[in-house]
Amino acid sequence: MLWRLRTGAPWRDLPERYGPWQTVYERFGRWEADGTWAKLLEHVQVRDDAVGRVEWTVAVDSTVNRAHQHAAGARKRGTRMGMNWKIRAARRRARPSAGPGAG
Repeated sequence: MLWRLRTGAPWRDLPERYGPWQTVYERFGRWEADGTWAKLLEHVQVRDDAVGRVEWTVAVDSTVNRAHQHAAGARKRGTRMGMNWKIRAARRRARPSAGPGAG
């Protein structure tokens, strides 16, 4: 099981010396479900932390934080609620011109 986790290979590529891949896969699933892997990890972390071999560093990579796809379409400040763009455009066209010859 550790070979598969270390290499990242598909379960079907498990070397024959470990037995049928289906058996190893099912055992892995049972150990995950009953908490065996969590207990093993905790044991190793506690043991190694006691002798100073664990460095507890947390790193956050902001490149994985993305805005929702609709975030770019937020309403802009200053636009009036209840008026769609067609009505606003028609009102702009209907205003009297302030150009030469006006008023």
